Amino acid sequence: MKKYNRVIALLAATTMTASLMAGCGKSEAPAQTTDTPAQTTESTDATAAETTESTETAEATEAPSDLPSLVGVEPDTRKAAEAFSELWDMDSYQTESSTLYNRALGEYYETYEKALEATSLSERYALQAVAEAKLLESGVFLPLSTRGGSYAISRMAPGSVTTTLWGNDDERWHNALVTTDLIASEDIQALRDKLKELRGTGTYVAEAKKYLEEKGYTLKDSYNYPSTSDPVTWDVLATSRQADSRILIQLYDGLTEYDVENVQQPALAESWEESEDGLTYTFKIREGVKWVDAQGREVADLTADDFVAGMQHMMDAMGGLEYLVQGVIKGADAYINGEVTDFSEVGVKAVDDYTLEYTLEQPTPYFMSMLSYGVFAPLSRSYYEGQGGQFGQGASAGQYGTDKDHIAYCGPYIITSFTEKNSIVFKANPLYWNKDNQEIKTLTYVYEDGTDVTKTYNDTLAGTVDGCVLNTSTIETAKADGNFDKYKYTSNTDATTFNGFLNINRKAFANSNDATVAVSDKTVFEAQRTTIAMQNQAFRLAVVSSLDRAAYNAQTQGEELKLLSLRNSYIPGNFVSLPEDVTIDINGTATTFKAGTYNGEITQAQIDADGVELKVWDAENETSDGFDGWYNPTAAKAHLAQATEELAAQGVEISKENPIQIDLPYFAGSEVYTNRANAFKQSLETALDGNVVINLVKCESADDWYYAAYYPETGYEFNCDMCDVSGWGPDYGDPQTYLDTMLPDYAGYMVKSIGIF
Repeated sequence: MKKYNRVIALLAATTMTASLMAGCGKSEAPAQTTDTPAQTTESTDATAAETTESTETAEATEAPSDLPSLVGVEPDTRKAAEAFSELWDMDSYQTESSTLYNRALGEYYETYEKALEATSLSERYALQAVAEAKLLESGVFLPLSTRGGSYAISRMAPGSVTTTLWGNDDERWHNALVTTDLIASEDIQALRDKLKELRGTGTYVAEAKKYLEEKGYTLKDSYNYPSTSDPVTWDVLATSRQADSRILIQLYDGLTEYDVENVQQPALAESWEESEDGLTYTFKIREGVKWVDAQGREVADLTADDFVAGMQHMMDAMGGLEYLVQGVIKGADAYINGEVTDFSEVGVKAVDDYTLEYTLEQPTPYFMSMLSYGVFAPLSRSYYEGQGGQFGQGASAGQYGTDKDHIAYCGPYIITSFTEKNSIVFKANPLYWNKDNQEIKTLTYVYEDGTDVTKTYNDTLAGTVDGCVLNTSTIETAKADGNFDKYKYTSNTDATTFNGFLNINRKAFANSNDATVAVSDKTVFEAQRTTIAMQNQAFRLAVVSSLDRAAYNAQTQGEELKLLSLRNSYIPGNFVSLPEDVTIDINGTATTFKAGTYNGEITQAQIDADGVELKVWDAENETSDGFDGWYNPTAAKAHLAQATEELAAQGVEISKENPIQIDLPYFAGSEVYTNRANAFKQSLETALDGNVVINLVKCESADDWYYAAYYPETGYEFNCDMCDVSGWGPDYGDPQTYLDTMLPDYAGYMVKSIGIF
């Protein structure tokens, strides 16, 4: 069956927290203060018939027939969170999601599809940049920041892991260089310079070891990592959450792995070939690799068929990875949509025990860059079936992936100990194929809940963990105790983009896992007003233009670095550049972009042509980072004036006396995140002159915050009007890895964050 039908079936079988206004997507959790790692409803017509703002309004104006309206009905003063049991209309959910998607993102999707039809790579990149412009102009979200750009201290040497922008290899720690003492600032910089000099020569690791030894450092074979969450599942093929994958990636190897110099190296594949037509990739699988259990006991040989089993299980599990191979692997889309049930029709085959073949739908220039993400992880077929796992759509995984003792391992580590919200201990896999070249033998994830803003810093000094980001509190502590000038460095930014999302179809008014947590104080009528406002593009643009992101970011990064990690686009502006000159149409004008032009410059050109006051690209410095191109109180007021006029026709008044209320969940257990939420509130309410107010909804624990707006699997579960708890890191080296997250019909992983699909 099609994916959206499976999701709807899931929704029908799930107890809903709260819902309202039924007619009107490697996601990452935020990097808290450690060095981390995101009732009832009715149709529009029924709503219009049953709710009202005032008789006078009804007589004065008439809303367009295709828009939700509050004209002519009495306000419902019940609490929204108490009204869920009698109004929910499940059958309308798919229809309204599609309608709202087309209204908010139709222009983006149309341009996205044109990019897929491009006849050259340069045309593809250029049209993808135009599509991003349309996405940003929709106002359904705004980029907030990227990962990194913070003061930090660490025992891990620079160049210990790849800095490749996509995939998960940057979180593999098995070859990290970790010292017994904190590394001095000057030595961090010297090693960074050395890496830049030696990149591509294959000599950096040896030279870094030599440098550290000469400077008196001692390398150790353990690494202690501060972690802010536990895995929700232990099945790497059934999750696209970074909170899961950063743990599970330590337990398996992929076909290839990027080294610290960003060169793709053989891993479980010893070699590979691409056919002349670009449609077939053949991998020679390394012989002698063993699958082991949690005790390190051999359970099977790894063969080419385990990659076939992994791909099928990934598609069966529907954990948010499957869309990555739709339109890429031959037959994948038909299998995922239930049009075929025989997996042998999908283009992944074991030619023999150690020969693996992928057949593609069309030449895909970025295919090899996809291999470092979990979607291509192997699965021991025999072990999986031994745990009761089955293959086929809707099939049960049995006990597989339920805990650390019900998975098979083929990577550098096995997990010997897991204590919830305490620690995860990884020990070297005794049968690991590459154990002789493994630097870190013991890896420990130490749980930090973020409630004590000084704990991770103190744990770093004590050696409990081996590094931390310095937050606004610990920067001052480190300055006072002399550690700031001695050890601090500025962490590198990466390609992860954290966003603030606007919910255009809110249905949940308490958390889906616990209806007593993060409960909204809004009434049904107040909630209806907000939802209708959120469906108005001018209103959304008013909101996203009113946030002083520098002040917001300063609460976690400190005043000195508040601009460094600000990101102004979804796709980093220098993610790709044109390999050749290309001419495309921008608003009726043939526009030529020269070879070497970055995607961000083209995105900015389209935004400028559309007359939107938004800066996403710094041409002088060739970056989309390090400045605030969204905050514009003057533009915010103009957008709000337009929205006020348009929404009046729908019976929605916007004034200081009747402001639109926006619920924002925040991690109240953290001083830093509490300060950030208050900065958000103050900025927006000031810029919009009190016509819009932010209701800060307390989440006492990080998990409560995550369940409000990071853990939900579908749009109806998102318990917020706005959220700032997740982001996206690229899975492969093409802008499509970002754009695909906002596709309709449950295909886009992040589109659920705006309350649809």
